[in-house]
Parts: sequence; structure tokens; C-alpha cells
Amino acid sequence: MPHWDIRLVALDLDGTVFDDEKNISPRTLRAFRAALDRGVDVIPATGRQAAGVPEEFLHMPGVRYALTANGASLVELATGRSVVRLPFDDALARAVLAALRPFGGVLGIFIDGGCCADADSAARMEDVCPPALLPYVRASRHVVPDLPAYMAAHSGQVEKFSILYPDDTVRDAAKAALAAACPGVEITSSMPRNLEVNAPGVNKGRGLLALAAELGLDRRQVMACGDSGNDLEMIRAAGLGVAMGNASPDVLAAADVITLDNNHDGVAAAIETYVLHQTR
Repeated sequence: MPHWDIRLVALDLDGTVFDDEKNISPRTLRAFRAALDRGVDVIPATGRQAAGVPEEFLHMPGVRYALTANGASLVELATGRSVVRLPFDDALARAVLAALRPFGGVLGIFIDGGCCADADSAARMEDVCPPALLPYVRASRHVVPDLPAYMAAHSGQVEKFSILYPDDTVRDAAKAALAAACPGVEITSSMPRNLEVNAPGVNKGRGLLALAAELGLDRRQVMACGDSGNDLEMIRAAGLGVAMGNASPDVLAAADVITLDNNHDGVAAAIETYVLHQTR
């Protein structure tokens, strides 16, 4: 096995760091601490907002950055400095909302680090949201009476649209309509029956390479772990792209290596093997 000089580790959360019950294992936390103690940057790279990253990770001593909203925001935690901020153009954000609205679904709009939903979406969360994810979704959504008006009042701040649908047929129809109405937007999924929409060219890979440049690192010194479609560009961008054993077929095909699944400490195993250079 080649020797890797990994100095930056980017980690998706759902299906990667988290097990299926949304917990982080003790072994994974030990691996984080060991890497951080060696001066390696370990960062969350998530479709969530920063508020959706568990405190045991986000506030771990040595964690300096958070890549959120699928790459639309990269923040230096200690100072709040925005390293990357890539929101939608206002006209395109309105067009995305108009294209999505006819298909229903539970819609959340990430705006300036928060997430808003209308009362109808808030009322239907429990119908479509996976049970283990429901506490995060419920806690993270701020209910507003009028989504277009709220977007207009927050000009230039829309980072991402996240939608959960009752079945794949509706999800796929919404995806096709959106791609036709708003060509170029980034459309990904992070779980079944889900769509996540970012501005053109905005993805985790772009944010990750921006941070590598900020830190003076070559991409060969970057490792990324993920499992879903919204991790694909990050897996491709990293010098060492690691697919979880539970990853989707496209992520498995794009990765340089495959680790254990999220219920068997796959992230810890990858850090131990490629960063700490030890095996269990």
C-alpha cells in the first residue's frame, strides 16, 4: 500500500460518519482526535447546515472549518469568516422554486445558514422523513408564512433547496422538470426520495478544493469519505476518495478505495489506515 501524506480529511455525515441511528461511534471519535492531534484538519462536509453538525464533532478541539449546504458555504469556525459562499442568483432561485412547487414534497430552503419551510411542509415532515432523521429536520426548519416573500427579503442568500418526496416516481418527475426549467443547476440526492438543489457549479468538491488551496495543500494530501450522490464530486476531487461500504453505485465506482459501511466504523477504519497508518 502506498504511503499517504493526508493533511485534510473531509467527511460526509449521514450514511458516513453517522450510523443508521444517527450516532457517532466511540471508535470514530477516537480516530478524529488522533488525526487532529497529529495536525491533520478533519472537517464535516455535509448537505446540512452547520447547526446540523453534532457538537461532539463541530466543537471538538482542533476542528477549524465546516463545509455545509453541499459546498455553498465554507466557514472558519473560530472567526466566522466565510472562506466560500456560493448562493443562488435571485432570479434562478425563484425559477427553481417555481419549477419544484407543482410536485409538492416537503421543501426546505437553506438561507444564510438557516433553513425555512412553509406550514404545509412542516405539517407533513413525519409522513416522508426517515424516523432517525426526523429530529434534525424538525429542529432545523423555521416555519415562514410565505416562502417567495421570505426569499425576496433575503436577497442573495439562498444556498440550497432540499426536498423529500413520498415516492421515487414523484421525485424523478420533479427532477426532470427542474432540469428542463433550470438547466445547469446542481441536482443531487443524499437519501432515498430526496432532491438537493444548488446553484450551477456548486458542490462539495469545489468547496473542498478551495479549502485545500487556503491551507496550501495539494489535492493528493486530501481525503474525502462519502456515500451518496451529493458526495460524488468531493470523492472525485480528493486525492484519496473513499466510498463507504454502503455507498451508492456511482460513488463506489468513482472512489479510489472502499471502506467498511457506516454501521461498522468505516470512517474510523479509513482514518486509521490512510491517515494514522495503522490497522486493526
